[in-house]
Amino acid sequence: MSKHDEFTKEHLKKLGDRIKTLRISKGYTNYEYFAYEHNIPRAQFGRYERGEDLRFSSLVKVVKAFGMTLPEFFSEGFD
Repeated sequence: MSKHDEFTKEHLKKLGDRIKTLRISKGYTNYEYFAYEHNIPRAQFGRYERGEDLRFSSLVKVVKAFGMTLPEFFSEGFD
């Protein structure tokens, strides 16, 4: 695996962790309920939390579902 691939994988993991942490902090113990209530495909949302790749437009939709701006979203968990 190249350094670029490792860098990408590491940041996708951080992205997934951040999404999961925010979901739990909003009181959703199950990712499927959060996804359903915010009109996000449940299977896709599960992949996001696992740190699988996602499009920027999908990330924006998730961040908006948390009622945040992108700077707020990236303010924690990303060194």
